[in-house]
Amino acid sequence: MAQKKKDPGEATFDESLRRLEEIVAQMEQGEIPLEESLKLYEEGIALSKVCAQKLQQAELTIKRLGKDLEGNLKLFEEDSE
Repeated sequence: MAQKKKDPGEATFDESLRRLEEIVAQMEQGEIPLEESLKLYEEGIALSKVCAQKLQQAELTIKRLGKDLEGNLKLFEEDSE
């Protein structure tokens, strides 16, 4: 299953997570050469960092999202807590 690699930072969270799951599945089978395992490991580390960063960004957005006096959703500035 050859797929075109793109910069991990350009992928969506779901794409990154899906690829990370594929890497884990391949490595768990234990039937790939050491060199390929190392490349997959490196790719997996990069993808896990991207996923963590995207989750952190989403969490910050959610923390800043609140309702104004009329009940409409509004994005508040970080220092307005």
